[in-house]
Amino acid sequence: MDNFEIVVTTLFGLEALAAREIRRLGYETSLVEDGRVCFRGDWQAVCRANLWIRTGERVLIKVGEFSAVTFDELFEKTKKIDWSNWVGKNDAFPVKGYSLKSTLASVRDCQSIIKKAIANGLSEAYGTTWHEESGIKYQIQFSIFKDKVTLMLDTSGEGLHKRGYRQISNIAPLKETLAAALVELSHWKYEYPLCDPFCGSGTIPIEAAMIKRNIAPGIMRSFAAEKFSQIADSIWGQARDEAKSLKRDVPLEIYSYDIDSVTVEIAKANAQKAGVGEFVKPQTGDARNIHFDMPYGTIICNPPYGERIGEIKECEKLYKEIGVSFKKLDKWSYYIITSNENFEKIFGKTANKKRKLYNGMIKCNLYQFFGERPPKK
Repeated sequence: MDNFEIVVTTLFGLEALAAREIRRLGYETSLVEDGRVCFRGDWQAVCRANLWIRTGERVLIKVGEFSAVTFDELFEKTKKIDWSNWVGKNDAFPVKGYSLKSTLASVRDCQSIIKKAIANGLSEAYGTTWHEESGIKYQIQFSIFKDKVTLMLDTSGEGLHKRGYRQISNIAPLKETLAAALVELSHWKYEYPLCDPFCGSGTIPIEAAMIKRNIAPGIMRSFAAEKFSQIADSIWGQARDEAKSLKRDVPLEIYSYDIDSVTVEIAKANAQKAGVGEFVKPQTGDARNIHFDMPYGTIICNPPYGERIGEIKECEKLYKEIGVSFKKLDKWSYYIITSNENFEKIFGKTANKKRKLYNGMIKCNLYQFFGERPPKK
């Protein structure tokens, strides 16, 4: 099977960014909807998407799609798919997924029935009575939404946010995929400085450096599909060689600070592992006291939100203080993500634009304050 539908799942609010990345790779998107982007491609497309997608969560292959409102219907339609095209005689095929707004509401029952249907189909295809599951692992993923069942193969393994550079993180790390999205949404130009005054484990500045130097986000890690029998090692080799050859050599001016010196050391180690330690050099510093002589630049940050009443009050005090500090950088642009609905009022400035995003399960807004357009260099 040389051409099939590929699904890239995303955090809510990042679908358009993932679609843009797919088109940059040379593929036409066929569907962009909540939490997913679809396009058609081959095994090479699977390799390239895993290596290059920064703002997506997983790369999946759509194996089948149908409507089902009874367990019998779910079983028969799942079994009807020719699973021998995907899963070998002794290969493992664990099943997981979810069901939302559907008649078949029990995820556990759906999981069991899909597993049994695939096993029966494979037994008939291979003429066996028992599927050993001792070979390659093909993770089956299902989604049931409004009675529409989608069956997919997970080619990524660990989520795409697992880049491989962040072995250690601070208490509340920002997901790499979301950090990359913040950089993309800022339209930061590398000719001017970038600052993250709440850098934590360094995710935003590291992702920014990787974007501008065109370092493939998946270049340091492995993927589930590297073991798939359908993909020759040469295809993965070509995709990785292409990724290495497209790295750009551009100068960068990135500043990152955190008030905690231990966290700063973690960020330094992560930047070195990501291959951008030359450009991302975190320092101990207080966001309330940042100062730059450069007239133009961009701030992207994820300040603390607070979870309990006392913490929220402390965070709001911090927002007010950084509002005063950032105001001195009157020509700079700021991009600040927080869950606090009153942020603009506390910060002391109305955002030019707001965008709803999710940091994990926390509903946030990205507050975008546009500075003066810098002159072209």
